[in-house]
Amino acid sequence: MQDIYDSKYVEELFDKMSSSYDRMNYITSFGFSSAWRKQCIKDIDLRNSKVIIDLMSGMGECWKPIAKRAPQNVELIALDFSGEMVKHAKNRASKIKLEKITVLKEDVFNNSIETELADCVISGFGLKTFSHDQLDALAIQIERILKPNGQFSLIDVSVPKGKVLKFFYLFYLKRVIPVLGWIFLGNPSTYKMLGVYTENFQNSKEVKRIFEKYDFEVEYIEYFFGCASGIKGRKLVIAPTNQAAI
Repeated sequence: MQDIYDSKYVEELFDKMSSSYDRMNYITSFGFSSAWRKQCIKDIDLRNSKVIIDLMSGMGECWKPIAKRAPQNVELIALDFSGEMVKHAKNRASKIKLEKITVLKEDVFNNSIETELADCVISGFGLKTFSHDQLDALAIQIERILKPNGQFSLIDVSVPKGKVLKFFYLFYLKRVIPVLGWIFLGNPSTYKMLGVYTENFQNSKEVKRIFEKYDFEVEYIEYFFGCASGIKGRKLVIAPTNQAAI
């Protein structure tokens, strides 16, 4: 049986979706995906940032709102393991008004980003494709690459709490989105997986619990009756332990 959280499986899935992912993301969220990304970025202060990391960056959908709120001379490093997504992202980079954008095709769990390099870490709509253990590994990586007192903001689609909204939302994810996948890609099973991941993910509450195990100050956030959720916070400054001389 295929492990749907296997990195290679997820990489191939997003490679297949890359040609239509931007449109599908907008359509399937009724346009809210763009607004949620903007809010995710607005939730933290980018004004004094020198280095911003965009993890699971996709095609660079977060970059325009980042460019509006960050200094123009900031260095933006984007990381994604989907080669096709990275190709689209590199094409988009020339249209973004930032001094330096570096796009890396790397796995977030095995990346070349320097320790304590980032002032801020952003991620839009990448959490749901991770298992519990992978989310734990993600927290470790974000703790590693963030400077002390550095900020993070992560968001993903979620399953709303209200029974009526939840029913129609899941019906839409499981029934309607695969049809749209067939229209755009001729393959309903590809986009059907987004519904599977979302239903398994539920919301970002477990992400918050995982991040709280590490040196983070964490806040849970919900958007539009729970149709999206995320966490934001900062890496705590840990004072060195004084040891008595022997």
